[in-house]
Amino acid sequence: MSYKTLKSGELLNIHTLGQLKAAGYQSKSIKDELRENLILKIKNKEQVFEGIWGYEDSVIPDIERAILSQHHINLLGLRGQAKTRIARLMVNLLDEYVPVVTGSELNDDPLQPLSRFAKDLVSEMGDLTPVGWLHRSDRYTEKLATPDVSVADLIGDADPIKAATLKLPYSDERVVHFGLIPRSHRCIFVINELPDLQARIQVSLFNILQEGDIQIRGFKIRLPLDIQFVFTANPEDYTNRGSIVTPLKDRIDSQIVTHYPKTLEIGKKITLQEAKLKHGQSELVSSNNLMDDLIEQIAIEARQSEYVDSKSGVSARMTISAYENLISTAERRALINGEDKTYVRIADLVGVIPAVCGKVELVYEGEVEGPVIVAQNLVGKAIRTQFLNYFPDPEKIKKAAKDKAGKNPFKPIVEWFMDGNIMDILNDGPDKDYSARLRTIDGLDDLIEKVYPAMQGREKLFMMEFVLHGLSEFSMISKKTLEKGLQFKDLTDSLFDLDNFKFDDEDDEDQDDKY
Repeated sequence: MSYKTLKSGELLNIHTLGQLKAAGYQSKSIKDELRENLILKIKNKEQVFEGIWGYEDSVIPDIERAILSQHHINLLGLRGQAKTRIARLMVNLLDEYVPVVTGSELNDDPLQPLSRFAKDLVSEMGDLTPVGWLHRSDRYTEKLATPDVSVADLIGDADPIKAATLKLPYSDERVVHFGLIPRSHRCIFVINELPDLQARIQVSLFNILQEGDIQIRGFKIRLPLDIQFVFTANPEDYTNRGSIVTPLKDRIDSQIVTHYPKTLEIGKKITLQEAKLKHGQSELVSSNNLMDDLIEQIAIEARQSEYVDSKSGVSARMTISAYENLISTAERRALINGEDKTYVRIADLVGVIPAVCGKVELVYEGEVEGPVIVAQNLVGKAIRTQFLNYFPDPEKIKKAAKDKAGKNPFKPIVEWFMDGNIMDILNDGPDKDYSARLRTIDGLDDLIEKVYPAMQGREKLFMMEFVLHGLSEFSMISKKTLEKGLQFKDLTDSLFDLDNFKFDDEDDEDQDDKY
């Protein structure tokens, strides 16, 4: 009977070393497991890293090449680029179960015992040595590198309590307490943020990576550990907090550079996949593709902004948090007004400001402006960019008007505001009031009817509000932030409105947006 033909259920019925030998089990290294199972998945056209988007033609092929080459891997990239998630998904390339000597601290292979405990047990019991089975989900260890991590944490140290309990001298290797790395024998071991590890601690990894063994407090122990190492690092860490020491970097076989989503569609896919919405939220709040695009566009604008530190990056977590806040903003409004259903509004983007403020690192100029102002500007730029995907370019229309050529589809709307009319959109206003207010604006309903004749109901109201925000971003009308909402009015009139000027004793919330 060949081990290869045995199913998981049959493997779990093997309880001794003798039965394992009779089944034809043959030991193999963890890198052989990863390589062989990857080859099978590639041949069967199976997706290896499920849920990872945007890396299909860049990062994932590099990782697969590294696994086929049986390399230790360093994933180098800015925050929020799925480095840790990729490392965790590598577990799926391991065999479902591997045998271990029951009671062993180091996941000893019964056919190739490593620890003193396992060797003594096999020597004493022979084929009757008890065997257990370790599932692949338990063969993953992750450690966040922090300045307080010690060699004892990772490698091990002499344990005085164990020495006293077992009545052994410190010269006996049985008093050694093994650290995380030896306990990860036959496992994937991940060290996140490697540059944060002190240089002297990084030095302790040299032998493990090159020769696969460890040394503890001068004990003559040689443990040929079988470990797949995966490291993650942020390139900014090389200059800010620390660096990877050169000899260690030399021992990491493959360094793979990750990146942010290269298209809005990929970023949107990641955001919608990762956003954690409750069932009640999904039932209560409806959204649309344009709003999804706007959330992702904010991140794109942030990565290009002169106020945001590009070296620090803009994590994908920003758009995920922003999307969750957006839905919660609409949900809260519906709960306040006792509504069973609601639809997102452009004004609900006020709810994403905290998510943006908490996820971007600002340069000096951005700190001077203030995180809230920078976040509002990013939202405004996202609206401006997406507006051109749905409506004519107001800039071109302005130029055409100067040349007395062409027709301005926004003219009735702008003239309505020029007549002295003002439109307030309250953050928590009920849907009926929201609808009634928008429909009072001359030409707004007609514009949507002409450009999107099939659009009806709440989606149409959403697009009507989008027009107002878009026109304000192109300086055709004015938009002002109020304490409880937004106010749209004529641009020329706002220039002479003293309320738009900020004096020292005025509240920051009651001023014109910079854009």
